[in-house]
Amino acid sequence: MSASPSSASSGKTGEQTGRLDLTLTRDLAVPPALVWKVWTTPEHLMPWFCPRPWMVTQCEIELRPGGKFFTVMRGPEGQEFPNLGIFLELVENRRLVFTDTLHPGWRPATNPFFTAIVTMEEIAGGTRYTATALHKDDADRKKHEEMGFHDGWATAATQMEDYAKSLL
Repeated sequence: MSASPSSASSGKTGEQTGRLDLTLTRDLAVPPALVWKVWTTPEHLMPWFCPRPWMVTQCEIELRPGGKFFTVMRGPEGQEFPNLGIFLELVENRRLVFTDTLHPGWRPATNPFFTAIVTMEEIAGGTRYTATALHKDDADRKKHEEMGFHDGWATAATQMEDYAKSLL
């Protein structure tokens, strides 16, 4: 039931919901509880979280507001990119909000980039999955878009759906 990018609920994938936001919406053929599981369990997040050939080599999740959300992404040439942030809001099987603008202990980050809102809405046959990245200014939004937000998050969503299906 995977939606093509052009069949997202808004009519377009990557539509800006606000001037500083980037959004991806996909219909997935897995239930919201499974989407939640693969987003909130390190061993289930690592296989799909970044587009191949990139991979996640480390993941720490403290599933509570203010809890750590840490990943290390490794590129195909071996370069590593640590990403540290915290969860702001957690509504089981429905909504995750995390940010790199704050670090554990509610400490402000030196170089914040974005806050993400991930929603899971139950639909017939699966989940309407929406990921929105909120940026502080036009420059960060544009940078994220040029880094490949649309293609990268869409690829990760497909990988997530395939991985989640393997757990059914």
